[in-house]
Amino acid sequence: MTYYRSTVQSTRKPNRRMQALASVAAVATATLGLLFAVPAHQAAAATAAPAGLTPFAAGAANGTGASIPGMTEYEAEGPQASTNGTVIGPDYTQGDLATEASGRQAVQLTAQGQYVQFTLTAPANAFDLHYAVPQGQSGTLSVYVNGTKLSTQLSLTSAYSYISTGDITGSKTHKFYDDVRELLPSTIAAGSTVKFEVDAGNTALPYTLDVADFYNVAAPTAQPAGSISVVTDGADPTGVNDSTNAFRTAISAAAAAGVPVWIPQGTFVISSALQVQKATIEGAGDWYSQLKTNEFIDNTSTVSGPVNLSGFAILGSTVGRHDDSSANAINGSLGTGSVVNGLWIQDTNVGFWLQYGNTNITVENSVVESTDADGLNFNGNATGNTVTNNFLRNTGDDGLALWSYPASDSNNTLSDNTIVQPTLANGIADYGGSGNTITGNVIADTNSLGSGLAISNEEFLTPFTPLSGTVTVTDNTIIRSGAMNPNWGHPMGAVRFDAYDSNFSGVTVNFSGNAVDDSPYSAFEIVGGGGEGYTVSGLNMTNNTVNWTGTTVFQAETSGSASVSGLTASNVGVAGTYNYGYPNDVAGTFTFNQGSGNTGWSTTPVLTAFPTPVGLPPTGPGNSGGGGGSTPTPTPTPTPTPTPTPTPTPTPTPTPTPTPTPPPTGSGNADLALNQPVTSTGYTQSYAPANAVDGNTSTYWESTDNAFPQSITVDLGATKAVGSVVLDLPPATAWSERTQTLSVQGSTNDSSFSTIVPSGSYTFNPSTGNTVTIPLPPGTSTRYLQLTFTANTAWPAGQLSELEAFAPTTSSSPTPTPTPTPTPTPTPTPTGSGNADLALNQPVTSTGYTQSYAPANAVDGNTSTYWESTDSAFPQSITVDLGATKAVGRLVLDLPPATAWGERTETLSVQGSANGSSFTTVVPSGSYTFDPSTGNTVTITLPSGTSTRYLQLTFTANTAWPAGQLSELEAFAS
Repeated sequence: MTYYRSTVQSTRKPNRRMQALASVAAVATATLGLLFAVPAHQAAAATAAPAGLTPFAAGAANGTGASIPGMTEYEAEGPQASTNGTVIGPDYTQGDLATEASGRQAVQLTAQGQYVQFTLTAPANAFDLHYAVPQGQSGTLSVYVNGTKLSTQLSLTSAYSYISTGDITGSKTHKFYDDVRELLPSTIAAGSTVKFEVDAGNTALPYTLDVADFYNVAAPTAQPAGSISVVTDGADPTGVNDSTNAFRTAISAAAAAGVPVWIPQGTFVISSALQVQKATIEGAGDWYSQLKTNEFIDNTSTVSGPVNLSGFAILGSTVGRHDDSSANAINGSLGTGSVVNGLWIQDTNVGFWLQYGNTNITVENSVVESTDADGLNFNGNATGNTVTNNFLRNTGDDGLALWSYPASDSNNTLSDNTIVQPTLANGIADYGGSGNTITGNVIADTNSLGSGLAISNEEFLTPFTPLSGTVTVTDNTIIRSGAMNPNWGHPMGAVRFDAYDSNFSGVTVNFSGNAVDDSPYSAFEIVGGGGEGYTVSGLNMTNNTVNWTGTTVFQAETSGSASVSGLTASNVGVAGTYNYGYPNDVAGTFTFNQGSGNTGWSTTPVLTAFPTPVGLPPTGPGNSGGGGGSTPTPTPTPTPTPTPTPTPTPTPTPTPTPTPTPPPTGSGNADLALNQPVTSTGYTQSYAPANAVDGNTSTYWESTDNAFPQSITVDLGATKAVGSVVLDLPPATAWSERTQTLSVQGSTNDSSFSTIVPSGSYTFNPSTGNTVTIPLPPGTSTRYLQLTFTANTAWPAGQLSELEAFAPTTSSSPTPTPTPTPTPTPTPTPTGSGNADLALNQPVTSTGYTQSYAPANAVDGNTSTYWESTDSAFPQSITVDLGATKAVGRLVLDLPPATAWGERTETLSVQGSANGSSFTTVVPSGSYTFDPSTGNTVTITLPSGTSTRYLQLTFTANTAWPAGQLSELEAFAS
């Protein structure tokens, strides 16, 4: 989905701020920075805190959480690890590497010879390493088993990390870590050592290692009798050729015969999603049968089902969030009675986004890692489903979510899952619905704009079904959860009961037998998150435990009541209860009806200002939990306006930086407007002005519809000389040609504007990149650059994906090739292009490729993805089948236009063939320079009269990396 509801509250009562000033002196010392002092009388209590808990250890101790067969987890800073690197953390500061790490600590390797070595406590034949390298970096890391170096090195990349979500207020770049997995040559015994070391040639410094999961993977399963293998229908298990059509053929044939589809061992490239009404699709195991795709199934309406899936991996390559549902591993409907068992999903936008008809399905025994948004979200119309015994880590939004839009999610069960390190939003969230059960889960190390567990009436969209009936929350373990909310400067609790858009009315929430451990702030937050004072009632809390809080056990910010009995608390940081309602500004506004068995906490004294945490939660061996790290301190202004959470529909803000393999270098003539402050007279839905300066043409600004004139204004930060303005729309051909009428103004003070370029009509043509360059008069200098739109031939609004401003140059103004994306605007009616790219989405092969940088990336219409040949193996070629012999007049070759890609020269030749086997030279070998300051694009004019079906490029050199690299191969008739 592409809708985003702003979470910024429109009004705040000033009297509340004024009251807060009286408390400034009392907490000023603690609020001078992110590092706070620990008072001596409180430090002793913190020292007595229990040892830090790891998610799987806590789950094993409590009989909760996932149990993944053959898996043993080892923290890089834990007792089974040794290192000569540097332990970073613990930390709870938003946007910090340690904050996003499991246990809030990791090990950083900063120089050659540094390592982390694990001593195994159980046999293993595979591992999954959770790591981070700097943004824009990729590289290798050496692996030693029992002292012997493996012949192959790990390939690590930041390409799928560092997610930016500018439309989510308060978010920062996040999801720093990724995962790399590998089967070992043979099984190694308990007591063996595995070492990850920085050797010569390992240059992506610093390497940050968080946790290693070692697996004793069972042998691959055999093909079921009577099943139809995708290989029989032409699928390529080497991953060289596209297997999409073979999968479609096999699924259709198996459905007709009523037998399973078989995915044997191998790597299969799926270039476009499959629509599946009913099927059983089985693989040899999620370490053996691997699908290289961002979206495997996309059922855009309710299917009958069952769609049973088991025993394979979906390994994506998403760069930034894709909230148009184009990169969700399993999207839409699985029908009725489906079973999903034993999948591994990694580096896609979402693991499971199930939004149409999903009834009585089971998702179990699966791993979802490093997604850009949610792990699993039932987006309405979900009834009687079970999600159990799954491991989710490093999701870019809610780990598991139930969202009752546009219809209720009812009688679903989320049980015995382990959710670690959601980097935005909540571990588990129940947004509305009836009769849902959340039981036996382990949730750990949540980050900004969320809690470990949220029971909420936040709508996001209507029609929404609020909470009703009985919601059951039992026997969950929540560890190191809750975070400072950057919007209001006060914290979110580890567990949140949130009457965001409506009262808790007609609902009973039974919250029992849960353990809340090591919370950086409060254990329980009771709030009306929309700032309207909606009440929380019907909350029954029985036999829960709290062990270690940075502040109070309860943080009540709205009216209502709860029944509390058998709540045992220990190591509580701050005595009493924060109980101050908003917007009624009344102390003690929430009523606690206490039964028997409550110990270790009290409703008095009643606190009306958010207290400072007493120290850091206990994290690992040797950490006492008192001081020594960063826990952001609440501002002295006790603004209890509740904390907005990210929309459960991932926000449409793909990260603008495609991260290449080679180290990046800068550009000579930088875009002066990139990521600068920007405003507009208005915008539609989520198409905010920030989209026009984010460096990514897959996002765009659209002004208020039917309201000309409309303007957009960017602040360059200081008065600067500007020689040209480059305007982009998404260059995909689905955007029809359009002419926009606009003028350019400038100002030094943002109030008095003068005309730089008078109103004129500018045509954006998708066949030439949908880009327009406007030269400015010589001597133009301005700080505030404004465009005013008065007409658009294709839609009644101003539209702009990028506003780029460049300093004057001695050569022609730069005209960056915008990044083609397959996602057009949902508002204009698309039409075709007159001179279409003949290679777009055509079958393509190559002599080889690296990691997930497959040849299909070069014809997908998106320069955020790219093909990279086998490294250090020139010559290397890529061949596209145009489908028939066609006249070709020119080729356009692209690399990602972001300045993170340094200038490079690639040596290549062009060949053609009528039959795909006998090729002749069309253009002899030559050197072509790709310059990011001019869009990283090269045009090759072919000899007059050239006609070919198979078009081939052969690469023999690259000055920046020992491989052929290409994000788009475009072929045009003229």
